[in-house]
Amino acid sequence: MEYAIRLAAAFGASVTGVCVCPSPDVTMSVYDAPDLVLESIEEARQLMGDASAAEASFLALARELGVTDAFWQVADGDVPHSMKLIGNWHDLLVLGRTSSLAWGSSSAIGDIVLGCGGAPCLIVPPEMHDKPPVLNRIAIAWNGSAEALRAVHAALPMLIRAKVVILNRGGNRASPMDQWLPGFELTGYLQRHGVIAETHVLSDRGEAIGGDLLHAAGDVQADLLVMGGYGHARLREWILGGATREVLEKAMIPVLMRH
Repeated sequence: MEYAIRLAAAFGASVTGVCVCPSPDVTMSVYDAPDLVLESIEEARQLMGDASAAEASFLALARELGVTDAFWQVADGDVPHSMKLIGNWHDLLVLGRTSSLAWGSSSAIGDIVLGCGGAPCLIVPPEMHDKPPVLNRIAIAWNGSAEALRAVHAALPMLIRAKVVILNRGGNRASPMDQWLPGFELTGYLQRHGVIAETHVLSDRGEAIGGDLLHAAGDVQADLLVMGGYGHARLREWILGGATREVLEKAMIPVLMRH
């Protein structure tokens, strides 16, 4: 939350805090267990009340960190679905990775990235939660896929401000853009937006592609990694592993990811 507020302050943007409360358990029979049903409903009401009451402290923190255009939203229901809806109203979802929270694990964040309808997600590792955002050096993982290009679109405001942008090229995936001649060239696209990118060929270190991406970002001391998410068949990659999952689990810097 603190990272997100500081990021909004750096860009002169607004910020919205979101609290999603679980819905009451409606699978229980009122006839068989009326007390349990009433207790579940009362607990849900209490959670919603507590969440609403947290608005004042969130707005105070936003003002303290330099954001006056701040809002607080409370919803009940499924977290990925709620993030999908609110993602339609915003430019970026900021998610904190932390094992101490139910929705902070890498697998839970993966569920949000998959379920948020393609909204850009900035995943912040625990080491960076309370630190000011630094976006001087940005690495882009580029394989020619539509997912990677959508991530670049989302990252443009950050890329324009960066001092150094490094384009790490891997093996290009087949894309509908391949039928066009001449083909799409990302460096030219970035240059038209005032971004001059250094191009590096991604080294094959004999490990999973996710590890290669993280090592390449580390080699250039990147402050942020921009990449597409779930470029392969979603179910297969999530069950068997893959670049997306490995980066979500092991990244030590923020990652801007877009499915």
